[in-house]
Amino acid sequence: MNKFRPVYVRLVRYVRRYLFPYAALAIVAMLVLSAANGAIPFLARSYINQISAIKSLSAVRVLSLELLCVFMVRAAASFFATYLTAYIGQRAVLDLRSDLNDRLQYLPLSFFNRTPTATLLSRMISDVGMVASAATVSLFSLVGDSISLLSLIVAACVIDWQLAAISLVAFPLAVLPVTKFSRRMRRMARNAQHQLGGLTSLLQETIQGNRVVKAFGMEEYERGRFSAEVRRLFRITMKVAAIKAFTAPLIEVLGALGVVAVLWYGTASVLEHRRTPGSFGAFFTAMLLLYRPFKRLSGTNNTIQQALGAADRMFEILDLPTDVPEAPDAIELPRRLHRIELKEVSFRYDSHWAVQGLNLKIEPGEVVALVGMSGGGKSTTADLILRFYDVERGAVLVDGVDIRRYSLKSLRGEIGLVTQHTFLFNDSIRNNIAYGSIDKSMSDVIAAAKLANAHDFITRLPNGYETEVGELGVRLSGGERQRLAIARALLKDAPILVLDEATSNLDYEAERLVQDALERLVENRTTLLIAHRLSTVRMAGRIAVMVDGRIVEEGSHDELLARDGAYCRLYKLQVEAGAPDGAQAADLAAG
Repeated sequence: MNKFRPVYVRLVRYVRRYLFPYAALAIVAMLVLSAANGAIPFLARSYINQISAIKSLSAVRVLSLELLCVFMVRAAASFFATYLTAYIGQRAVLDLRSDLNDRLQYLPLSFFNRTPTATLLSRMISDVGMVASAATVSLFSLVGDSISLLSLIVAACVIDWQLAAISLVAFPLAVLPVTKFSRRMRRMARNAQHQLGGLTSLLQETIQGNRVVKAFGMEEYERGRFSAEVRRLFRITMKVAAIKAFTAPLIEVLGALGVVAVLWYGTASVLEHRRTPGSFGAFFTAMLLLYRPFKRLSGTNNTIQQALGAADRMFEILDLPTDVPEAPDAIELPRRLHRIELKEVSFRYDSHWAVQGLNLKIEPGEVVALVGMSGGGKSTTADLILRFYDVERGAVLVDGVDIRRYSLKSLRGEIGLVTQHTFLFNDSIRNNIAYGSIDKSMSDVIAAAKLANAHDFITRLPNGYETEVGELGVRLSGGERQRLAIARALLKDAPILVLDEATSNLDYEAERLVQDALERLVENRTTLLIAHRLSTVRMAGRIAVMVDGRIVEEGSHDELLARDGAYCRLYKLQVEAGAPDGAQAADLAAG
């Protein structure tokens, strides 16, 4: 329990933001509701006494009107308490999701590489909704029902303390099993949320990979996998439902024991004239009203236990430290032509070293191509320059300053990026090109598209630049998506360029058209060019060959061919594989 106490305290803080006036008004409404509940037994006692003695018809009518007024006040208080609680709950959901999203935006790339997208979606949507319920609805239920319970217990004791002692004996009997079930509920609720995340992840993979599923005839296999996950979730959910279903009848049975004991003893005392019908009726009314909040409190406890398991998963993300921290005294990187240097840089993914002792200099305005076999560390090098990861050893310098000294915003603001894995948002073509440069005009967007050889195919689309590209750009071909990514980088007009397989999805005809744009783009810019096509590599003033995370050769295309080393072997491998050579842009090894 100690583990979850700080979790619940953190949840309550989200409610505390709305303490005035919303939470305060909700509590006032609950107090009024509790007072109305406490008044009902006393009015019932007077009413029954008046009827049984037939003292005054006018008094009965007055009591009837008073009872009606109490119920009207009770209804109004219930409305305001419920509405204000729901308002605070939805604000808590908004705040929790905003905090989670804010945290996700600044978590490093390594976190997203190891965490399935569907798992994050499950925590953002399902877990947050459940957590907010615990932080607000359940909290106010605890407050409101506890106050009502206390007021009715006081009323019952004032009316008849002997009957109260008989009826309340059932309450302690209910505490032990409810406490025992709470621990199981919390554990199983966490398992259910974890299983739901796995199910969501499986479903996302199946939907996004539907072309592969259909191409390999794996529909039945995927149906079987999904069915197994759904059944596993069903079993866990039913265990949770069994605890919920058992708790309520348990409270009913224990409550019935109290009711029977009161009826047994109370009826006999009324018949023996030791109690008035009014007092007995009032007490019986109070007892019936009393068991309702007690029963709700047991249900609230179940909700809280479920939510605490979800909250633990949610706070795991909020508490994650970043492995790319921002320096507290970070400086701004001024906008100018920059010099890049990697000094003895080493980096690993878990135990695998992707880059080891890497040394590379790129002078201001120079274009350096990085080539090598797949898995050689080329893309990792680009990621280190962008500070998607921090180096484990050595340093990446821009203008002679360790990039860890610069603010992330100013560093990445100076870098334009085109990767081999083109990502487009489910938005218009115009907005995808202008992503990161939203202040640019439509004419700027069109100019960038023309330079990237994208304008012609865009104008042929039904809505031109306002055409929606679909999820992940599914309505466009691979080459079209790549050209939009190049246009995006062109529009950003950054002094540092990182082109990671920027022409990988273009056919040779489209590549020739884009090549001119790239040659104009790299003018007066510091460029790291990771390429697999010889025509692209040739525009670099210097070529560096990476093998197993190290630079093994540097020089021009002709110099490296003359050395008959690693570069020459890569070149020959591609030519022998059937790619055109020389001016026809023979492929180098992709990576």
